[in-house]
Amino acid sequence: MKKFFAALLSASFLLSPIVASEASANDNRRPVIVHKDVHKDVHKTVVVKKYRWAKGHRTTAAERRHMAEVRDYRRYRLSAPPRGYHWVKADNDFLLVGVATGIITSIIAAQ
Repeated sequence: MKKFFAALLSASFLLSPIVASEASANDNRRPVIVHKDVHKDVHKTVVVKKYRWAKGHRTTAAERRHMAEVRDYRRYRLSAPPRGYHWVKADNDFLLVGVATGIITSIIAAQ
């Protein structure tokens, strides 16, 4: 009886990779297609990258160059920034960023 169970157990170990490979071969999921917004220049190709902002993200100097400080925040119906923070507009979002640290504390999507 022990020999029978040992043979059955070893057969299951040998056949499991074959069954798994057949299951993965019949995978009917659709492939993921990623589209990039590419602008061609005369001399080189430039890929435009859309940033996804998140709370707690520290903005780099390169990112800060693309941001415009919002001094008239009431015009955009934003609250007054606390001391040590300022509103900036990046892409189509308003970010509340620490002046000294560059850490994003709040994100508001513009309309």
